[in-house]
Amino acid sequence: MVDDSYDKQVEEVRRLITRLEGISLKVVIKVLSGYEIKDFNKDDPSDKALLNCLISALNSVMDSINKEGIKAKRPNEAGNKIEKYVKDELNKLGCTAETPQTKTGKRKSSGYPDIVFKDLSGRINYLECKTFNKKDLNSSLRTFYLSPSKDFKVITSAHHFLVSFEMVQKQKSFYVKGFKLLTLEKLTVNVKNEFNASNRELYKPSNILYELSKD
Repeated sequence: MVDDSYDKQVEEVRRLITRLEGISLKVVIKVLSGYEIKDFNKDDPSDKALLNCLISALNSVMDSINKEGIKAKRPNEAGNKIEKYVKDELNKLGCTAETPQTKTGKRKSSGYPDIVFKDLSGRINYLECKTFNKKDLNSSLRTFYLSPSKDFKVITSAHHFLVSFEMVQKQKSFYVKGFKLLTLEKLTVNVKNEFNASNRELYKPSNILYELSKD
């Protein structure tokens, strides 16, 4: 009797792997949250005002950091401290910037996105914060991550932005040389597949060929 389960699993895994490349972030957000990434329109007066507000806040972030620098051993450690500067400068301009709430109402700092803020028109926006090294800009290094969550941090349709600061190290501190502000509605993402097994599955008797245990 032919067992079809093996061939069926092969085909199913093959389909899953080939599908998970070049996916629109808009589609991912819609699936995970039920909400839309709004397109940014440079010709819309409200979006123009939003862009000007962001640019002003981010310039102030750069100025604030560069007064004393951020003490850290590695660039990613410095990057983790940037969110506070961004929130502070957005709040100074009248935008309510804070850690996003999940759909259950919890404030959650880890995971995408880093910041939620209201623009001067009262609209909700999401902002992810990153750092970059200029020599790595055209590399295949993965730097954007989004993991599915049962308690996701996107709870409304909104613009999704990303700011990335170019950091330079001088002695034991990091300073900002410049920044890039991105809108994410055209971003495509890939999934890095990982196959895993629990200890219960790994060490079950049917897998063991030989074992030895001494007191």
